[in-house]
Amino acid sequence: MRPDQTTEFREYVVSRQERMRRFAYLNCGDWHRAEDLVQTAFVRLYGAWNRAAKSSLDSYTRRIIVNALIDERRRGWFRRERPTDTMPDRPVVSDDGTQRMAVMQALAALPAKRRATLILRYWEDLSVEETARVMRCSVNTVKSQTARGLQTLRGMVIESISDTPQGANK
Repeated sequence: MRPDQTTEFREYVVSRQERMRRFAYLNCGDWHRAEDLVQTAFVRLYGAWNRAAKSSLDSYTRRIIVNALIDERRRGWFRRERPTDTMPDRPVVSDDGTQRMAVMQALAALPAKRRATLILRYWEDLSVEETARVMRCSVNTVKSQTARGLQTLRGMVIESISDTPQGANK
C-alpha cells in the first residue's frame, strides 16, 4: 500500500473505530468479542483497501463484522453447553434500566442475521435498501427479517419485563 493510502486507512480507522465497536457489541453482546470483531474487520479491510469503494466503506466494514461473527459462531465453540452444578441466577433489572436490559437480552437471543438486520435498520438508521446492500440480500428479505425480528423481540421483551419483580407490581 502506498503511504498516502496508509494515511487514508489510518484516518478511517481512527474516525470509525468506536462506532464499529458499538455496532459489533450490539451484534454479539460482549465488549471483548466486539473489539476482536472490529480488529478482524479492520485487518480484512486493510487487505481490500485498494478494491473497496470509498463511498461505502462503513457498509463494507459492517458487513465484514457481521460475516466475522457468523463465521465465529459456525465454529461451534459458542454453541457448546457448559455444565454447572447450580442454575444461573436471573439478572435483577433495576427500574431505570428495565426496558434497556430486556431489549439487550432479547436482542442477544435473536439469530445473528435477524439481529444484524434490526441493528442496521434501527440502531444504524439505514434504509431497507442500504441494509439489503450491507447484508447482500434482497429488499424483501430485509423486510421479512425485520418484521419477524421485531415480533420476536417484542414478545421476549414483554415476557422479560413481566417476569421481573418490578414488572409484576405494575
